[in-house]
Amino acid sequence: MSAHRTDDEILAATDVAVLLRYGLTQEAFRGALFGDGAVAAAVTLDRMGVMPRSVAFVGKVVRAGGLAYAAGLSEPLPSREASAVLRDWLETAARAVTTPEGEQRAVRWLDQVAELMGLRRDSRR
Repeated sequence: MSAHRTDDEILAATDVAVLLRYGLTQEAFRGALFGDGAVAAAVTLDRMGVMPRSVAFVGKVVRAGGLAYAAGLSEPLPSREASAVLRDWLETAARAVTTPEGEQRAVRWLDQVAELMGLRRDSRR
């Protein structure tokens, strides 16, 4: 992740679903998932008006019920559009992950996305 790239450049170059598919299961992709993937997810959801605490709450749902359960929620986030985006990511992750460790990585990733969203909001104040 370069400090000199704009949000739009990161979004254009980053496929969050692909990074989830490979980053949750393969060590070689993990840095990209937790780097540019988390930034792209945070930018995407932030632009949709999602609050960081909503993403953190979904992380708690994944921790308690698993990725498949969270992906099956009709509206995991307050808005329909953001819910569709997050549900796609959760479904992708649920198909890729087959171990409890993979699910915990997904929770950590959601927590990181929420943290980045909070930092972005704080920096705009």
